[in-house]
Amino acid sequence: MKPHRLLLALLPAMFFLAKASAEPVKVGDAAPAVTGTTDAGAKLNLAEVYRKQPYTLVYFYPKAGTPGCTKQGCSLRDGYEALTKKGVAVIGVSHDDVKAQADFKAKYHLPFTLIADTDKAVINAFGVPTRTVPLMGELAARSAYLIKDGTVVYTDYKGTTTEQAQVILDFIAAQKN
Repeated sequence: MKPHRLLLALLPAMFFLAKASAEPVKVGDAAPAVTGTTDAGAKLNLAEVYRKQPYTLVYFYPKAGTPGCTKQGCSLRDGYEALTKKGVAVIGVSHDDVKAQADFKAKYHLPFTLIADTDKAVINAFGVPTRTVPLMGELAARSAYLIKDGTVVYTDYKGTTTEQAQVILDFIAAQKN
């Protein structure tokens, strides 16, 4: 087995043992009002995004371009039209730098903002566990947080990959009933 494939195979086990610097935010908590750097190199204040849309999905992924992260991003891309019809702004976050995020976004035609959280400001604000992996660096655990009116209304501490968009749409639909 090639070394990079072995690392990717071990990644889920490594995240199981990961430690967060703070407890992850939970349902009912105020959503972190934190600023990050976008894939375009601009500053984005998440609190402003929360105020503009009925919902904001902030999802975290380990590394741009890896198989699970690509599946998760593409799930959200494929469900983007349905998500935006429900008033969901989507923001992806990882430790990757601006160039890696921009390349990932362009390669997979992701229509939403990605945050290059190299200083871990957003990751730490949400309390997302991280793990240092040899040859890959520090990686955030896959997770997702849905925010409404500045409050976390849904959490997914394991982060769904191929079904991420549908899980969020189903959650929103269940709230209407």
